[in-house]
Amino acid sequence: MSDLTDTRSSMPRLNEPAPDFEAKTTHGVKKLSDYKGKWLVLFSHPADFTPVCTTEFMAFAKAYPEFQKLNCDLIGLSIDSYYAHVAWVRNIKEKFGVDIPFPIIEDLSMKVANAYGMIQPGASDTSAVRATFIIDDKGVLRAMVYYPMTNGRSIPEFVRLVTALQTSDKNKVATPEGWQPGDKVIVPPPGDVHAAEKRMHEGYECSDWYFCKKAL
Repeated sequence: MSDLTDTRSSMPRLNEPAPDFEAKTTHGVKKLSDYKGKWLVLFSHPADFTPVCTTEFMAFAKAYPEFQKLNCDLIGLSIDSYYAHVAWVRNIKEKFGVDIPFPIIEDLSMKVANAYGMIQPGASDTSAVRATFIIDDKGVLRAMVYYPMTNGRSIPEFVRLVTALQTSDKNKVATPEGWQPGDKVIVPPPGDVHAAEKRMHEGYECSDWYFCKKAL
């Protein structure tokens, strides 16, 4: 019971400042504050030189230009050493022809992994599970997704999610399931009965007073 309590207490929370970090990476020492003014996708993997992680890193690398267009950086993490990270990056380049353009955090102490709840007793032992955290340009944690050790993530979903979050922020709207740029967005529900009465006549595409869409 104590392990479960400890894990819950260390979990970061959405819409609160992301846990700060300063760590050695393959691109030198990096701090969370280095990314102020930019969005950041921080993602962990169980270990270097593992096949599922290799596919994910190559997919993140190939999507890197899309993230950059969104003013978003990437940073990976595992509890392996800096030297293991460098060897793995070189191996991916040699065997698969893919350059890894973003830094990878060395987290031998598991300090960053524990701060972000990446160590899940019973699921990952001493390895970080597949966790992904989206942090906005103000350093606020906006989304987090956990995957099991056996299954890789879909990187296009994280591109879509960053795009959706930025769209919601800019336009004060929500986005429906599977939303893509160009799709209609959801207008926030009215706040009282008088606004609800008016809603059906405000020019939106409404199925009912609480469910209205519009084009941007």
